[in-house]
Amino acid sequence: MAQQHVLAEIESQPSCWRRAADRLADARDVLPRDGERVAVFGCGTSLYMARAYAGLRESRGLGVTDAFPASELPFGRDYDRYVAISRSGTTTEVLEAVERLPNVTAITAIHDAPFAAGTRQVILDFADEKSVVQTRFATTALALLRASIGDEVPADDAERALAQPLDPEWVAAEQISFLGRGWTNGLADEAALKAREAAQLWTESYPAMEYRHGPISIAQPGRLTWMFGTAPEGLADDVAATGATFVTSDLDPLAHLIVAQRVAVAQSEAKGLDPDRPRSLTRSVVLK
Repeated sequence: MAQQHVLAEIESQPSCWRRAADRLADARDVLPRDGERVAVFGCGTSLYMARAYAGLRESRGLGVTDAFPASELPFGRDYDRYVAISRSGTTTEVLEAVERLPNVTAITAIHDAPFAAGTRQVILDFADEKSVVQTRFATTALALLRASIGDEVPADDAERALAQPLDPEWVAAEQISFLGRGWTNGLADEAALKAREAAQLWTESYPAMEYRHGPISIAQPGRLTWMFGTAPEGLADDVAATGATFVTSDLDPLAHLIVAQRVAVAQSEAKGLDPDRPRSLTRSVVLK
């Protein structure tokens, strides 16, 4: 089957997250320490994991934590440590940023990634992927970063997410709006990206409290509003009034992302697409 790589990679996430937690002892010295001012950066999926980690770390009072696209880093600011996330370690914007920065820790899947000399690396080689669409590397990097600030790795919830039947209405949805709050905004952005990449689906993502400030106007029967984490009071009723379906879960939000990944692949399969090789995309963006 064309989608065998991405499906296998999605299904391997519980074990990858547990392995990441086991690696924490070796990685802790090069990951941010409490109180440090930190900037985290990446591109695409890696950026959204950076945003989720930044939101979590700062909300715990562990230090100023900002997340940026690698191409938009404000080089004039004073950070104690930078964290670059890049599956391939070859993305042009990431490498160019790393060359200009001190005190960089790079999280990657590749042992011989061409980062600048002196860059400290955390190598999650067991989470590398054959599919162009990123799933397990990104979530494993976030699981490691969450563990570094004291969170439990939600591998048991991940197994529940894999066992959960997919509602046929989700697979048939013509449009999905993904919503987050705080750190889960990064997960909402990532879920929307996965469905666009794998299934060429019309998706959008917003902070949940912003959804009623305009975006809810596209909600209607046949469309989904998908919430990561606890929904604002009254939002589910407001969505129901439009005829759209409101999707939520008691799973850890990172595990709930696995359900969204599965929906993206199921939609891709239903359309006869190949989610391992999305249209116009490659494993890494290398600019000439």
